[in-house]
Amino acid sequence: MKRIFLFIATNVAVIAVMTVVLSVLGVDKFLTAQGLNLPMLMVFSLVVGFTGSIISLLISKPMAKWSTGAQVIEAPSNSTEFWLVDTVGKLAQKAGIAMPEVAIYQGEPNAFATGAFKNSALVAVSTGLLESMTREEVEAVLGHEVAHVANGDMVTMALIQGVVNTFVVFLSRVVGYAVDRALSKGESDSPGIGYMVTVVVCQIVFGIAASMIVAWFSRQREFRADAGAAQLLGGPKPMIHALARLGGLEPSNLPQSMAAMGIATEKPGFMALFSSHPPIEQRIAALRGGR
Repeated sequence: MKRIFLFIATNVAVIAVMTVVLSVLGVDKFLTAQGLNLPMLMVFSLVVGFTGSIISLLISKPMAKWSTGAQVIEAPSNSTEFWLVDTVGKLAQKAGIAMPEVAIYQGEPNAFATGAFKNSALVAVSTGLLESMTREEVEAVLGHEVAHVANGDMVTMALIQGVVNTFVVFLSRVVGYAVDRALSKGESDSPGIGYMVTVVVCQIVFGIAASMIVAWFSRQREFRADAGAAQLLGGPKPMIHALARLGGLEPSNLPQSMAAMGIATEKPGFMALFSSHPPIEQRIAALRGGR
């Protein structure tokens, strides 16, 4: 869970700052000086939309370490650390990626993988996970995280986030321009208060809808990572056992920016639309169906 709060928070913060700065510099006025300049608006939206997601991606690994307090195992000092590094190394070799950094952090059962590039990733597990699971189950969780890295899931999520950001920025300004024209009755060429307020409101509303789209893609990604772990481990049973064990535990709450990167995080009812992970029962059923 822990890598999503940072990813989303950084992304939103960058978009907000860029929007304010570009508005102060008169970009919005330029876009609407002679009527709404849609080609320029699309370019503007692409720049603003992708900048946040790309920055979030590039700083994902250091921010994950900072937000969770994860300590990278530089030189294994006990049997557990030796086993962790060796297991991740074997799984990474099977998956065809370079050896990720391996880290441990204090907390309830959970794990995550992050990093902008497949060959310089980070795989981290919590002390709670190590204490509450058998080594076979922990290996399955590690396989799941290595599969995320091999699948390029962080890059995929960044691209999806960038696309939805672009549409949020673009559509909010189109609606803002239309509302402003209606309120001013076309008497002013410069965007007024109606434009500014509508853009802010629309970015919030469209941003909520965009979050549901990103969450849906994230849930599909989890099914693929489960299947990837099953392939790396030679069958679905270890992953099924690991998920069943997780279903009886209380996973730690990672920072919101990290949530999509954890092994398990679910929300009830309507909030399930914003969950980065599908219910464990569905994941187990998918693994059993794929045998």
